[in-house]
Amino acid sequence: MTKKHRHFLLYKPWGVISQFINPAKRKKILLGDLYNFPEGTMAIGRLDVPSEGLLLLTTDGKVSATIRSTKFEKEYYVQVDGIISNTEIEKLKKGVEIGFNGKKYITKSAKASLLKNVNFPERSQKIRDERHGPTSWISITITEGKFRQVRKMTAAVGFPTLRLIRVRIGNIQLQNLQSGEVVEVPSLL
Repeated sequence: MTKKHRHFLLYKPWGVISQFINPAKRKKILLGDLYNFPEGTMAIGRLDVPSEGLLLLTTDGKVSATIRSTKFEKEYYVQVDGIISNTEIEKLKKGVEIGFNGKKYITKSAKASLLKNVNFPERSQKIRDERHGPTSWISITITEGKFRQVRKMTAAVGFPTLRLIRVRIGNIQLQNLQSGEVVEVPSLL
C-alpha cells in the first residue's frame, strides 16, 4: 500500500523558526506550534526568523526536492530603507555580488520591479516609523536560494531590507492567507 502524502500552505509569521526542532533550545515559536502537522512533515526551503510569507510543507521528499530546484521561481515583496531607483533595480536584475560561505558570489539574473500600493497588515513587531525616513517596496523573483540571498542583494545595492514577504513559489501564491494560517492542499505540483 502506498503512503498518501499530505501538503500544506502556510503564511509564516514574523518571528517563527522554519523548523520543527529548535536546536538552540531558545524560547522561539516553531512550525509545529502553529498547526498539528502529521509526522514526517518538512518545510520546503526556509524563511529566516524575521521573514514572512508563503512556506510550503509536505510529507513527500520527492516533491520537496523538485520545488527546491532552480526550476521554481520564488517571488518576494521587499520593503527597503530609502527610495530605490531604477538604476538599483537594473543592478538587481543583472545579478549582484554577495557573500556566501565566506566567498564572493554573483547572484544569477533575477526579475525585479518597483511596487506601488503594497498593502500588508502591520507586522507584530513594528519595523519603524516615518521619523526614520522613507521606504519603498520592490518585487524580486529568484530561482536560486542562497542563505539570506534577497537581504544580501538589496544591501549590495545600498538599500537594506526592512521587511521581506515571500508571495509566490512557482505557480502557488500567498493570495489571501492570513499570517499564521495553514491550508491543506491536494498537491503542490
